[in-house]
Amino acid sequence: MGYLSNTVVTVDAILTKKGRELLARGDGSFKITQFALADDEVDYTLYNPDHVSGSAYFGEAIENMPLLEAFPDETQIMKYKLATLPRGTAKLPILDLGFSAIRLKQGASLAITPQTLNYLGSSQTFEAGGYVATIADARVLNTYNGVGINTTEAIALNSTTTLGTNVSKTVIGTSINLTATTVNTLFGSNTQLQTTITVIGRDSGARLTIPVTIIQVTQ
Repeated sequence: MGYLSNTVVTVDAILTKKGRELLARGDGSFKITQFALADDEVDYTLYNPDHVSGSAYFGEAIENMPLLEAFPDETQIMKYKLATLPRGTAKLPILDLGFSAIRLKQGASLAITPQTLNYLGSSQTFEAGGYVATIADARVLNTYNGVGINTTEAIALNSTTTLGTNVSKTVIGTSINLTATTVNTLFGSNTQLQTTITVIGRDSGARLTIPVTIIQVTQ
């Protein structure tokens, strides 16, 4: 979604593959319950506190920058979401998944329990709202779900299924469970399948993407 003009409130929105899939069901499962704002297109180095025309013009170059139109590639847009952090925050929160990369053999399972560092002091590393986790290619997993968050939105996302096509899948939870595919035909002539998983803290906005490799087990 993107604002087409910064002088008139006109919004351009297109659906992702997952959005179109949910809309096509026609069962009311397509509902917008939350939204996020981001500043991907803003170059803050253009802020000029020495502008000769005074403080009203310090951000003139930024305000005149072209704005992005909407496009559905989640790896290229909305990467820098705006978040509200407690007053006095000195460091931006970062995520720790316990892994820098995930490698699973066919049929193997793994539980990811994200932690948020530099968030609400050193005494709290888990976010009350949980985490949003998106696997870029849902075909590589037999099962993929989030646990620990029982809101209506989380339950709806965690219960969705895909049709075996190359689409992403998003779940919500304090822990994310995944099991690698056992379908050999997906590998073709390859011995490995590659994708990524992106985890975002729902309260902090902290984001981390790591690679996922599924290794074929040969008899």
